Amino acid sequence: MNEFLDPSGDQFTPEERDVDKALRPENFDDFAGQDTILENLKVFVAAANQREEALDHTLFHGPPGLGKTTLAYILAGELQAGIKMTSGPVLDKPGDLAGLLTNLQPRDILFIDEIHRLSPIVEEYLYSAMEDYKIDIMIETGPNARTVQINLNPFTLVGATTRSGLLTAPMRARFGITSRLEYYNTELLSTIIERSAAILKVDIKSDAAIEIAGRSRGTPRIANGLLRRVRDFAQIKGDGKIDIKITRYALNALNVDAHGLDEMDNKILTTLIDKFKGGPVGITTLATAVSENGETIEEVYEPFLIQEGFLVRTPRGREVTELAYRHLGRIKGNQGGLF
Repeated sequence: MNEFLDPSGDQFTPEERDVDKALRPENFDDFAGQDTILENLKVFVAAANQREEALDHTLFHGPPGLGKTTLAYILAGELQAGIKMTSGPVLDKPGDLAGLLTNLQPRDILFIDEIHRLSPIVEEYLYSAMEDYKIDIMIETGPNARTVQINLNPFTLVGATTRSGLLTAPMRARFGITSRLEYYNTELLSTIIERSAAILKVDIKSDAAIEIAGRSRGTPRIANGLLRRVRDFAQIKGDGKIDIKITRYALNALNVDAHGLDEMDNKILTTLIDKFKGGPVGITTLATAVSENGETIEEVYEPFLIQEGFLVRTPRGREVTELAYRHLGRIKGNQGGLF
């Protein structure tokens, strides 16, 4: 996948991660979008503050780059509580979890990213911690083995996952607040880009912000990443100000087209049209034709193509839409097949 359109943020250098953190909103008022979720969270936080209780355990799920981690930080700030960060794959032993939980102060937040990747034994330990604020730890082994129960301070577990379907039913049931984050529209993203540009102290025209927003796949993390790259082009190839001309030049140089599709997205659509007359075609055959793993196509590329209306899933396989033909400048019915 084009690294500039990767919403996971795994490609960021340590310096870019620091910049990304600096661009994050710090309170509910600065956070743009997800209005329904924010309104509900404001009520829950205000009620918890009034009662001086820990907030109910909260689950954020949705595609990467939409603000799940940011919301966890905002919750900690609004609750005036501490926050400890970890991720599911890191917690491979119950002792790791016990160390985190016993160091939490009253009303603190424990944030677990990719919570669906917790090992089953660690997840079992979490159940009693979430429900009763207690954990049982086994001491010694063999005939001398015994369990010791440790009481915990009331805390809030905030879980984030991109694959909520992989959460076990008992784990999902223990979250009192569940929120799904949705993709952003172009208008909201342009507002986020203008705010980020102000933090980065760079001048940006509104039409340039809209152009970047339209190519950001509905994801703030991608929008901020593209803004930083366009800023580089404006600094070296222009006068330091971001206008529509330098924006289009930079985005074309980065292989980001007008719809936010990258090289592989276009390759999938082109292959479907040129080799399979637009479909339908099975995922295994398509994956072989574009030299990509089938699961990668399903999890990384397909969701955005379907959401934008370029691709549809049918019982017989994947099929391109009229929009895909228009996007690629093709005429339906003029394609040669494999045979």
